[in-house]
Amino acid sequence: MTASDRPGLCEDCGSHLQRGQRYCHGCGARIASRSPQLVELLRRVQDAAAIDGAKAAASAAAAVGRPIEGVTSAATRPPARRPGLTLPPPRVSALLVLVFLGFGVILGGAAGSRVDDTLAASARRPLKLILPQTSSPATASTPEASPPATSEPPSSSPEPTPPAASSSTPAPTAPSSASSEASTPSSSSGAEAGSPSPSSGGSSSKLPPVKHVFVIMLSDESYATVFGPSSSAPYLSQTLERRGALLVRYYAVAHEELANEIALLSGQGPTAETAANCPTYTDIVPATVGAEEQVSGQGCVFPSSTQTLAGQLTAKHLTWRAYLQGMGDAGASPAAGAAPSVCVHPTLGAADPTSGQPPTGQPYATFRNPFVYFHSVIDSPACGVDDVGLGKLSADLSQPRHTPSFSYIVPDRCHDGSPTPCAPGAAAGMPAADGFLKQEVPKILHSKAYKEGGLLAITVDEAPSSGEFADSSSCCGQPTFPNLPAPAGASTGLAANGGGQVGALLLSPFVKPGTTSQEPYNHFSLLRTIEDLFGLKHLGYAALPKVSSFEASIFSAHTG
Repeated sequence: MTASDRPGLCEDCGSHLQRGQRYCHGCGARIASRSPQLVELLRRVQDAAAIDGAKAAASAAAAVGRPIEGVTSAATRPPARRPGLTLPPPRVSALLVLVFLGFGVILGGAAGSRVDDTLAASARRPLKLILPQTSSPATASTPEASPPATSEPPSSSPEPTPPAASSSTPAPTAPSSASSEASTPSSSSGAEAGSPSPSSGGSSSKLPPVKHVFVIMLSDESYATVFGPSSSAPYLSQTLERRGALLVRYYAVAHEELANEIALLSGQGPTAETAANCPTYTDIVPATVGAEEQVSGQGCVFPSSTQTLAGQLTAKHLTWRAYLQGMGDAGASPAAGAAPSVCVHPTLGAADPTSGQPPTGQPYATFRNPFVYFHSVIDSPACGVDDVGLGKLSADLSQPRHTPSFSYIVPDRCHDGSPTPCAPGAAAGMPAADGFLKQEVPKILHSKAYKEGGLLAITVDEAPSSGEFADSSSCCGQPTFPNLPAPAGASTGLAANGGGQVGALLLSPFVKPGTTSQEPYNHFSLLRTIEDLFGLKHLGYAALPKVSSFEASIFSAHTG
């Protein structure tokens, strides 16, 4: 009997088969007929191939201009309708695909963000770089003021170098010093002797090797009017801002101007008299020292034991100078033995005619010169040597060894930005201050001292305490000053009022141009940073735990 005669065996190889098996597992031979579905599928493929072939032949015939027998009927004959499921015609399928794609686009547009809100689209607008926070400072007990919503971020595009200073600069003269090479001024008296060491809270190891710090102090303007989009000082808010790092959340610590300038120089809080710009030039009494080294009492002039940044620098054989525009034009009495153009201040116990509206033709105001409110300065020969007129600045910038370690630069009342005119009909506000900066800042930026390790800070002593831009916001654990009445809300734990948001701009070879920081800082922070740069201890409120030095990330161009 052959394999075909035996049921359940493959005819080709004799392998056993199961019921319903269509292929032999041994040799692969077909055992049963094709399924109806497969037959239908093969028919469709054959019909489609026949139609495509007929169309191709018809196209060829049309190209040569004569018909081919049987082609037309084959090409145009519709396929026979067959039972079961069928696919839609190609055109219908294409239409359905387009419908579903269109629906997907509509749905995606509704659920997704607008193109104008994407990062790619934002390239049309300037980006504001927020620097990373490497060590978060403690926050104040009350909500801090946020930067104005309308503030315009600085552009990151490079700015051409300002023109060089005039060649008519006078011959350089070095500050008085015990060592002419180091240009160290005479030591001031008091407790500043000895080389202080930085507080443990400092971050000097992370800061760049700055050798010369310049501070330009403007007056009585808010952040919005100085750095905001409506600023009328384009050289500062546009040209210089693109070259430096803008500290948006930088605050004054009190009202009025003198109180903030003293805070920056010594870490001391205001007395009632310094908060009024010292209308009568008197000593502080009883001058007892309390917590955070704060001197308590009434009056304006601090005792010789009160430490200052000037005394710290002198004790470490570093140099300082204050450059006051208009110095020498005032009628106030100079320090004993000093020339009329240096260390100008009233006689102790006398009224200060410059504490209010400046007398006509006298743009210098004593309260804009914080150095003369410390006996450690005015009783020292240093005041007659290093508290000088602005005209000395150009000469001191001529050589790094002539340039002080710390330079404090103050425009007169006609050019400091104050909205009150210094004389009837005189220019006031930020346009006048912008003109001053445009004249003086290029001298600093072109100096060798700046290029080889300089830091220039431009800020404002206080925001207005009244009017449209009045602001008393604060940051950084704002203290309650013991010499002032307790502010409203102090009994409920609210922090004392500050001096408002003023902003600060830093320029340095160590600063990446066009950057911005949103970290909170104030005048005590600037003092603390300067002390860290020179390896000094933190004075007064600069040592508070919630006051931090400037983040090292601000100096992102520093590679050391």
